[in-house]
Amino acid sequence: MTRWVILGLLLLLGLLQYRLWVGDGSLAELHALRAQIDEYRQELERLEARNLALAAEVEDLRSGLEAIEDRARSELGMIQRGEVFLQVIEKPEQEGGQ
Repeated sequence: MTRWVILGLLLLLGLLQYRLWVGDGSLAELHALRAQIDEYRQELERLEARNLALAAEVEDLRSGLEAIEDRARSELGMIQRGEVFLQVIEKPEQEGGQ
């Protein structure tokens, strides 16, 4: 009788150990989930920094005409009345020392 109780307890212990190391909710799964949480946190921090930069740019565009003017000049190539636009085209260097 005692032998069967000990055998049953060892079997139960083996099942619990299996579940701890391999089954659902195992230590390996816990480690993988923690790594995934760390990746999500890093991505969240990157996106929050990006949102702050975009919010600052929006506020700058709302409050100042200089920012709008700079953006129109750099991105759209616009000029003001009375200004002259000069475009310099450089001649490509020839190979071979000529």
